[in-house]
Amino acid sequence: MKSLTVSLVIAAPLLIWATVSLAASSTEEEDLAQVYGGEEMVSIATGTKQPVGKAPAVASVVTAADIKAMGATDLDEVLETVPGLHVSRSENGYNPWYTIRGINSGYNPQVLVLINGIPTTNTFVGDRNQVWGGMPVQAISRIEVVRGPGSALYGADAFAGVINIITKTKQDIEGTEVGGRVGSFDTYDGWALHGGEWAGFDVAASLEYHTSAGQKSIIESDLQSQLDQALGTHASLAPGPVNLSRDNLDARLDLSRDHWRFRGGLQHRGNHGNGVGVAQALDPLNRFGSDRWNADLTYQNAEFAENWEVTGQLSYLNASQIVERNLTLFPPGTQLPIGANGQIDFASPVALVAFPNGYIGNPENWERHARGNLSAIYRGFEYHTLRFGAGVNYDSIYKVRVSQNFGLDPETGSPIPFMPGVPLIDVSGTASTYLPTKDRKDFFFFVQDQWQFAKDWALTGGVRYDRYSDFGETVNPRAALVWETRYDLTTKFMYGSAFRAPSFSEQYILNNPATLGNANLKPETLDTIELAFDYRPLDKLRLGLNVFNYWWKDIIRYVPDSDAPSSTAQNTGTQTGYGGELEAEWKVLDTLRLAGNYSYQKSTDTTTHQDAGYAPHHQVYLRAQWEFLPDWQFTPQAKWIIDRDRAAGDNRQAVDDYTWVDLTLRRKNIHDHFEVAFSVRNLFDVDAREPSLAGNPAAAIPNDLPLAGRSFYGEIRVSF
Repeated sequence: MKSLTVSLVIAAPLLIWATVSLAASSTEEEDLAQVYGGEEMVSIATGTKQPVGKAPAVASVVTAADIKAMGATDLDEVLETVPGLHVSRSENGYNPWYTIRGINSGYNPQVLVLINGIPTTNTFVGDRNQVWGGMPVQAISRIEVVRGPGSALYGADAFAGVINIITKTKQDIEGTEVGGRVGSFDTYDGWALHGGEWAGFDVAASLEYHTSAGQKSIIESDLQSQLDQALGTHASLAPGPVNLSRDNLDARLDLSRDHWRFRGGLQHRGNHGNGVGVAQALDPLNRFGSDRWNADLTYQNAEFAENWEVTGQLSYLNASQIVERNLTLFPPGTQLPIGANGQIDFASPVALVAFPNGYIGNPENWERHARGNLSAIYRGFEYHTLRFGAGVNYDSIYKVRVSQNFGLDPETGSPIPFMPGVPLIDVSGTASTYLPTKDRKDFFFFVQDQWQFAKDWALTGGVRYDRYSDFGETVNPRAALVWETRYDLTTKFMYGSAFRAPSFSEQYILNNPATLGNANLKPETLDTIELAFDYRPLDKLRLGLNVFNYWWKDIIRYVPDSDAPSSTAQNTGTQTGYGGELEAEWKVLDTLRLAGNYSYQKSTDTTTHQDAGYAPHHQVYLRAQWEFLPDWQFTPQAKWIIDRDRAAGDNRQAVDDYTWVDLTLRRKNIHDHFEVAFSVRNLFDVDAREPSLAGNPAAAIPNDLPLAGRSFYGEIRVSF
């Protein structure tokens, strides 16, 4: 595989040289006509629509047509095609880690995911929800991705990158579509989309259902296996399959009229398996559930007054994490060292206690998010476009519930008895609760100026100020110089600053034998510089190249406590990284389109002076879309994940490289209304794995996290 990497590095400049040579035979008039004609637009770079090539950011756009052609069934399959972005997996439920340019930690809070411009971030651990369960793609119109910092516009967590998922409107649907899919692992999907008019409103509605038993790759050894070896017990359920069942329901409604738009949605998750176990010990019986309700109302008037465009928005999100079936942290028959507080204590145990029912704890929480903002664009100056705005965000964990068979009984103050048949003790609202109810307020304002100071030069500068009720204030500037070097070449030089807010668990979690919060945490910070080129030498060929360097400071990590078995969250350590991304899109023929990218990154933990680990140093992606007969489309795609080091202190061998190949065959316009498709995932059935966490003295899952083997999917859709 290393020989492939070397070949690609050598081939990249040769590809650019060959492209320049081909460009000599193309007339300038033809090139100019295409450069401005069919280019995708992106809005999250500045808050206004711009061509991707001229936006002051390194951005990618994936359209609904792209998603359909590649046969993607979930958001993660789409994001894996974006340069510099790798979708890894968490032990907990195999939740996705969107690793951009090697930046990643814990629950992956360093990437801001928006749905129609509104954050999906949960404050509990800073991710999209512990019961994420994936996101279907039928209702997605386009996905915009910015690699690099975005806090100058979007505030917290727009750190390593920003992903904006834009859902379909009436104009994207125009009629009704229903469809279904059947696939491996007892997977069944169904969906219905409708776009039309009602009582003077444009209406778009979608309903998507997904159920699956989940792939059953085997975990050879887990944390309980290590405990068994040390204590002479036989409680571990390993070797055993991962727990990845899912029952999902996604519903969305979009109503618009004149300058107003209302959106509402529900993401229901049930029967949600926990992957390899929350404590990295297999738990095949546990099931989680979640309901995420959202609503937003937007007023946008591009002609509010002369030279003024005004946008106002109110939004609300309510999210839950519930336990549908007991969360067994360690399986029945386990023996654990228990301290005086009734919890695990390896440092100073009172007794070695057997748990015939397993070590059970059921943490649940509910949170709400309310947001309001007002922004305006002023175009009254000849060479300037000003954008400024202000708003307030309110985040709250308003309910916490937990029951368990360990710890202290809040009524007696004594350890909970560990005997068969003893019911779980509800410790909600007591000193034994793992998390108190908390809220957070953020007041912010921002200003941005796009200054066309010369014919082919534009300077975008901006800054955002945030003041939080719990950890104080932060200021994040950005600057981007965009030079239209030639009619077919754009050069960009960019700087940006970003911050990541501490999650509520990092600040306030307590009564946890593993981790404790720290109310004095500061936000993580990031500074990034980038140089990017967008080159369109032919009317049907686009090349992009960028290089970057970043400095990540005040990283929040859990540091072992000297006088207790726990670790406490601290701002400690820094990480630096550099790399580059090369991408190409070429419409070879009217019936053949090629796309691909190559990404390289090198990230170093400056505390240990070793590689930060987990993220691939090299990624390669290639896709062809070939309409080999009228209404017949064949789309093969392949990705190579190459060279992943371990983190400092992890003595395992490097994670194996893998090559993943998918095929999709689609037949459109059957009797004008029908369409069928057939897909194969992991065509060659490779043993692909994502890295498990390092451990002390050894990793809990030593053989990493296995991905699904070869799988098959067939679908049919009807439009009318």
